[in-house]
Amino acid sequence: MVSADLHTFFEASAGVAGALIGLLFVAISVTLERLKEESETQVHRIRASAALTAFLNALVIALFGLLPGEKIGGTAVSVSLVGLAFVLASLLSLVRVYGAPRREWRDALFLVGLVVVFVLELISGIEVIKHPQDASAVDRISILVIICFLIGIARSWELIGGPSIGIAHEVGRMVRGRDGETDPAPGEPPSPSE
Repeated sequence: MVSADLHTFFEASAGVAGALIGLLFVAISVTLERLKEESETQVHRIRASAALTAFLNALVIALFGLLPGEKIGGTAVSVSLVGLAFVLASLLSLVRVYGAPRREWRDALFLVGLVVVFVLELISGIEVIKHPQDASAVDRISILVIICFLIGIARSWELIGGPSIGIAHEVGRMVRGRDGETDPAPGEPPSPSE
C-alpha cells in the first residue's frame, strides 16, 4: 500500500520522469547520426535505450503508485521483467556486434548494474504482492525509482558525449603521465607539446 508521503513522491517522480524522457528525445534527435545501426554506433544505441528504459521504469511505477488500490507490486514486477529483457537483449547485442572487446566492458558492467536494480525491483514487487501492508518493500521500490533516474541521467550524459572525469581515469593518467610524460608539478608551466 502506498502511504500518503510516498504519494507526493510519486507525483514528483512522474513529473521528473516525463521531463527527462522529453529531454532524452531531444538528445536523441541531436545525436541521431550516432544512433544508426552500425557496429561503431551500437554502444550509443544501447546507451539511449538504457536511459529510456530506466526513465520509463520510473515513470510507470510512479504513475501506477498514484492510482488508488494496491497496484504498485504488480507494476514493479512487470516493469522489472521488461527491464531484464532489455538488458538481456543489450548484452546479446554487444556480444553480437563487438564480440565483447575490452573497451565495451564498461557498458556491459553498466548493464549488469541495471540487472541488479531490476532484480531488486522484482523481489520488492513480489513482496508487496504477498504482503500488501509491508511498507518497507514499497520504500525499496521508491529508492529504486531514484536509482533509475540516476542511471538514466548517467546514460544520457554518455549518449550526448558529455565529459567524463572519473577518479580511476585521472589517477591512471597521473601515474602514466600524458603520452608517456609526467604531468608538470603544480605551479610549473605545461610542456610546449600540450
